[in-house]
Amino acid sequence: MKKILFTITFILTAISSNAQCAMCRAALESNDSGIKPEAVNDGIVYLMIFPYLIVALIGYAVYKLRTKKPKAALTE
Repeated sequence: MKKILFTITFILTAISSNAQCAMCRAALESNDSGIKPEAVNDGIVYLMIFPYLIVALIGYAVYKLRTKKPKAALTE
């Protein structure tokens, strides 16, 4: 399990993302826009983090619920 987690972490941190859709690229390549392409690219990558974070939190919650030790049954 630790090897898999390490591999996934390494892959996600080692990949340099250059996330830009075709419409953003076309808008930024025009000379009249005053927006720097690097700033837009950083914003896209920043927004891309949240879906992965939500999936990770849900996965962690499911993991904790499945590995939870059952409480001793109260007998009356």
